[in-house]
Amino acid sequence: MVVLRSVMYTPGNNEKLIESGKKLRPDLLVLDLEDSVPFTEVSKARDMVKAAIPDVKNATGCLIYSRIHDWRTGMTEDDLDKIIVNGIDGIVLAKTEGAADVKLLENRITQLEKERGIPIGSISIQCLIETARGLVLAHEAAAASVRVNSLVFGAVDYTRDMQTTITPTATDVARTWTAIAARSAGLTPIDAPWPAFTDTEGFRKDTAYGREMGYLGRMLIHPNQIQPSHEVYSPNQEQIAYAREVVEMFEDAMKKGLASVPLRGKMIDIAVYRTEKGVLDRLREIQALEAKKKPP
Repeated sequence: MVVLRSVMYTPGNNEKLIESGKKLRPDLLVLDLEDSVPFTEVSKARDMVKAAIPDVKNATGCLIYSRIHDWRTGMTEDDLDKIIVNGIDGIVLAKTEGAADVKLLENRITQLEKERGIPIGSISIQCLIETARGLVLAHEAAAASVRVNSLVFGAVDYTRDMQTTITPTATDVARTWTAIAARSAGLTPIDAPWPAFTDTEGFRKDTAYGREMGYLGRMLIHPNQIQPSHEVYSPNQEQIAYAREVVEMFEDAMKKGLASVPLRGKMIDIAVYRTEKGVLDRLREIQALEAKKKPP
């Protein structure tokens, strides 16, 4: 699964914030055309994002996506026509509602890749799950295309669609289900944003809560959320040391024909071994991603 611990959003119509984004090193930087951009500024934002994509990519070494309007707005085609350029790594589709939305996007991206000399299949799709219908069809969307690498739970629009407010009672089922839908298709689940950007302790606590649901990254709205997000979604030194001990011990045991071994009063079997090997695999993926980023 793709490493997307921090998914940082920047309004596509704000030159100052786009320029500031060059100093950040999230795993993914999203140049937004949708909710963070006033309707009257969308055309301007398209031009700015188009120009910014190669510039920000070269400056940061980070993955660069752009969030576009959903198909029901009538604005999707114009968004794509402008921002499918060399250097873009992916498209975030707002309010994704099922396989039809994804297939339509996949086909249009492929067409534009061919027309513009961009390697076919190089542009990924990230689906925002933020309506009741989108939630019901989340697995269908997740499995609709090999381009889809992640699902994002959008709590604000989801609760608006449900005519409620953001509380654990209102969101926990949808939040959990989005993570399950992503995992069922082998994708990376991305948690909803934490709006109180000055509440670092609350952010850490809620992010850890989402991590227990299976989330591997989070949509961010402020730079000070990047580092704590990386810490929550990365194995810590204690976890790494334990994983290495388990893997080494179990692989040695397998050479001796054993399928389980004791360690600190617990039996280590193949399931535990696979879990801890996954920790080390994830660590290597994170290290590989960090190596691609340029020094700030």
